[in-house]
Amino acid sequence: MLGIIGGTSLLFSELPDLRRRRVNTPFGNAELLCGDFVMLMRHQQGLPPHRINFRANMAALAIQGVDRIIAFGSTGSLNHEIAPGSLVIPDDYVSMTDIPSIHDHAIEHVLPVLSEDLSKTLASHIAEARHGGVYVQTKGPRFETVAEIMALSRIADLVGMTLASEATLAGELGMDFAALCTVDNYANGLADGILTYDEILDISRSYRHRTADLVKTIIMHMA
Repeated sequence: MLGIIGGTSLLFSELPDLRRRRVNTPFGNAELLCGDFVMLMRHQQGLPPHRINFRANMAALAIQGVDRIIAFGSTGSLNHEIAPGSLVIPDDYVSMTDIPSIHDHAIEHVLPVLSEDLSKTLASHIAEARHGGVYVQTKGPRFETVAEIMALSRIADLVGMTLASEATLAGELGMDFAALCTVDNYANGLADGILTYDEILDISRSYRHRTADLVKTIIMHMA
């Protein structure tokens, strides 16, 4: 079963009419939207990135029978060639913060990867998306400093606050994971002006129809 994870980029988009379901997990409760596929809104109840219960969210998807995940991620560009408004399907990721794990009581080493096959399938249906690039996760909720962005731009193309945690947990739970990143802005210091969260919300609002169409395309071809 397909799972779709939505974040800031889906806040203003029209979503499918699905049944709400509260799922109990060993790591806490999570609310899912269920039908022939499953949706999870990671910022439900207004949670900022550093307070998201990633373990409960991903465990709930696994309990519901999800085996493939497409996650939307709002990102800042670290690469001048990737302009705001772009869509990117990353093929690797880096984390600059602690990554949660379901393995609290056993030594387990899981290879962290983004699914090549699922990413290729996604790219075949989202022709306008750039396939390839490295996503780096920072903790949030603050934006990164100019010096941090200068350093991160040497190893990655996009910066966000959620996908590395979700991808790693998906691997631990046996779910294939691919990401579709919406590029909302150039990261701090790469463009003129002061970056604000309100600006990112305005950008998400302006792209709400495109994002809704992307969700429909994914459901039509991959669910």
